[in-house]
Amino acid sequence: MMRHRWGRAAATVAIAVSAAFALSSAAHADLRLCNKTSGRVGVAVGYKAAKAWMTEGWWTVDANSCATLMAGPLISEFYYIYAVDYDQGGEWGGSSFMCTRDKEFTVEGVNDCVARGYQRTGFFEVDTGKQSSWTVQLTEPNGRETGGE
Repeated sequence: MMRHRWGRAAATVAIAVSAAFALSSAAHADLRLCNKTSGRVGVAVGYKAAKAWMTEGWWTVDANSCATLMAGPLISEFYYIYAVDYDQGGEWGGSSFMCTRDKEFTVEGVNDCVARGYQRTGFFEVDTGKQSSWTVQLTEPNGRETGGE
């Protein structure tokens, strides 16, 4: 993944982007992400594993499609997502900082990212309500939040 530097307008777009969280209607128990935008997005996920915080990336999710980020029943109530719009620029992020890098990665721990050779990246929090399956939906700026069953 190539990391982009965005100007003020793109940052405004990133802030205006909404993410809707919905319980997946699929029979499988997974953490899924549906990209309801017109461009491809790169996605990273953070979560609390048995012994440490973990971050993993990158999944490429095509426009108007979905991808499974974590297969099987969810082990945590909270997951953290960071996404980048590959085609139009901008990002979906938040104030929960975790470690990432430009290429495919799995990182244990969320402290001292830069000292360990990673980027310190702001993720947004997803509260699954302790459900065993959850779908996160990324929408266009000014898009309405969408939900599922």
